[in-house]
Amino acid sequence: MRSALVRRSVLTASAVSLALLATACGADKADTKADAKPSAPAATSAAPAAKGKTDAELAKVLLAQADLADHTFKAADPAESTAGAASTSDKPECKVLVQAQSFTPAGAPAGTARTKVVANPKAPAEGASEEEKAKAILGALGSTATALTLASYDGKGAEEAFAAVKTASQKCAGGYSANLGSDTGKISKVTPGAAVTGGDEALALTVEGEADGDKLTTQLVFVRKGNTVATFSALSLSGTAEQPKAVIDAQVKKLG
Repeated sequence: MRSALVRRSVLTASAVSLALLATACGADKADTKADAKPSAPAATSAAPAAKGKTDAELAKVLLAQADLADHTFKAADPAESTAGAASTSDKPECKVLVQAQSFTPAGAPAGTARTKVVANPKAPAEGASEEEKAKAILGALGSTATALTLASYDGKGAEEAFAAVKTASQKCAGGYSANLGSDTGKISKVTPGAAVTGGDEALALTVEGEADGDKLTTQLVFVRKGNTVATFSALSLSGTAEQPKAVIDAQVKKLG
């Protein structure tokens, strides 16, 4: 399972490529009758439904290299989100969580933007031994890599999308399967992650699963700001990812 599903869907394909990259780098009318009172003004018209941002508009507020100099960014591969959209689960209500880990937002967004980001590992000291350099490389491979997706929605779409993942986090707490084509993975449990503040709503989850007998943990965070939802799916080749606080804080700040 590790060779396919873990890389492409359940835990995303980002970790290996990012770690290696880091080391390299009107009113109604009045009644006309004389004895009739003028009709009251029509009730205030409902405000027009909010319009979601387009892909191009989201690209302008998507976190980028200039925003976090101590991180390395790489463009997302469109094939990853395509694969994520085709993913399934034995529990239909859990599919939204499988997709969230694969660059695929809930619902029908008006626009999306995606990127991959990893914290740069600490470089070995000048004059370091070969052993110390090797340890630095291993440390880089253990860095937490984050798949970041922005999705903007028309009307109440963002609130509905956030509600869907919140409901899934409760209904899927006991685990579920995640399927991508012929590849199948198993999530053992979903628990609350470290609290995240910012935006209008925020939800942090720790998603635990197994691959070849090894425990693998993903930090999954959702933040809604207005009609845009930011999804952060963080993993590490070491097996246990840390919540990417710097990435989350910087992206939420950029959303305004």
